[in-house]
Amino acid sequence: AAGTLYTFPENFRAFKILIASRYSGTKIDVPDFTLGESNKTEKFLKNFSLGKVPAFLTKDGQPIFESNAIAYYVGSDKLRGSNPLDVAHVQQWINFGDNEILPAACTWVFPCLGITQYNKSASEQAKEQAKKALQVLNSHLASRTYLVGERVTQADISVCCNLLHLYQYVLDPATRKPFQNVNRWFTTLINQPEFKAVIGTFSLCEKAGQFDAKRYAELHSGGDKSTPGKKDKKKPAQDQQPKKAEKKKEEPKKKEQRSRRRKMCIE
Repeated sequence: AAGTLYTFPENFRAFKILIASRYSGTKIDVPDFTLGESNKTEKFLKNFSLGKVPAFLTKDGQPIFESNAIAYYVGSDKLRGSNPLDVAHVQQWINFGDNEILPAACTWVFPCLGITQYNKSASEQAKEQAKKALQVLNSHLASRTYLVGERVTQADISVCCNLLHLYQYVLDPATRKPFQNVNRWFTTLINQPEFKAVIGTFSLCEKAGQFDAKRYAELHSGGDKSTPGKKDKKKPAQDQQPKKAEKKKEEPKKKEQRSRRRKMCIE
């Protein structure tokens, strides 16, 4: 199951795959990759026409896309479930993470990172949805160490990765307090050697993130901090004076790359 994984840094979807490979002992190569460039090449698009990552090329050149499918391929039978019922339950929780947790997490967290505009109604709805999902997990984990069976499975890996942004940016001590079983399970996982080797040292949120209008404007203004949202009017001036504008373009480019890396629910 060895092969090459294409992804940008800090992509939580890729974490699912890399952690699975740590548990299974599968060797995976991860070459340097720049989102917006590497995935636009003819060579990449020949194998992955959507241009999305994570994307995986097996040792014999067979392409696989979608993070859960790749994680399944590089994982082991122990991660997939030890019997047909466990296999079904593993898939159940993977789907739960993608359908019940992830959309809410994106809607809640992304405005805090300046990736999307803040919408009070959508944000409040996302918070309630996320808390509802956490309560389901909390009840399930009341008498269990892991989601399925007595050891880590892909269910734990995938759901944990879907929760990373919540625990990192918005689940402050007061907000996460009602979910003690989930907290115990989550901290158990992120401190496993296989997890730490991929995600590094993880710090739980101490103060919930809030929407920062200035940060949003900087990330979406094309680098024109003085007049956010009016980048189109500035383009002619930049075209007329390329030498003066060239140096200023570097910083917005870096910000754009950081923004892309954070769009983990999109790619």
